[in-house]
Amino acid sequence: MDLGLQGRVALVTGASRGLGHAIAAALAAEGAHVAITARDRDRAIAAAGAFGGIGFAHDSADLERIPALVAEVEDRLGPLDILVTNTGGPPGGADPLEFTREQWQAAYETLVLAPVTFVRAALPGMRSRRWGRILNIGSTSLREPIANLMLSNAHRASAVTAFKTIAGQVAADGVTLNTLLPGRIATDRLHELYGSPQAAAAAAQVEVPAQRLGRPEEFAAAAAFLCSEQAAYVTGTTLTVDGGMTHAA
Repeated sequence: MDLGLQGRVALVTGASRGLGHAIAAALAAEGAHVAITARDRDRAIAAAGAFGGIGFAHDSADLERIPALVAEVEDRLGPLDILVTNTGGPPGGADPLEFTREQWQAAYETLVLAPVTFVRAALPGMRSRRWGRILNIGSTSLREPIANLMLSNAHRASAVTAFKTIAGQVAADGVTLNTLLPGRIATDRLHELYGSPQAAAAAAQVEVPAQRLGRPEEFAAAAAFLCSEQAAYVTGTTLTVDGGMTHAA
């Protein structure tokens, strides 16, 4: 299937590795011109070079720089057609009430304010050109909260409802906003959480109906579709990619 992404300009945040990098590579493979961000400039440039993209240094907590960053991407590549907001999760903890006010605020800024600020910067141009795809990367904890991830559970849910609210306002302008929810995907972060790739794979055999971890490329394929020409009528929704693990509808 031709996804209609040839020549489109995309920005994927937090994409030096893991799910973000897989998404960026998938968009580039479809012919899009792709920019990525990472905290470290050299890492961003090296990661983008793997698929012919360009890299920018950006810390997701730096809200003030976001408009300038979007302007820089457009200056280098042209008007932005696709925005993928992806960021790592805040710290976990066994007691959901143990987190400080500062930790709550930091998580809110990273998982809610940062994506919304990116949307505010990119949306006017997309609306004026009557074409745009905006995708936020969430977590299946939106559907079934994970016990030790209180901050992520709370704030990723807020980001979904924010995106859905905006989606309804701009649907008639040819711009879509959706959220993609990863389950157990074989990334470095997941391997670190389990202690090793082998431990993560063993747990998936028992806990995931598909009896395996998902591959980043499988997740990225779903992202590429939601960013495509063919997905023009899909907006304000969440899509789970988890091998059947989530029980909630």
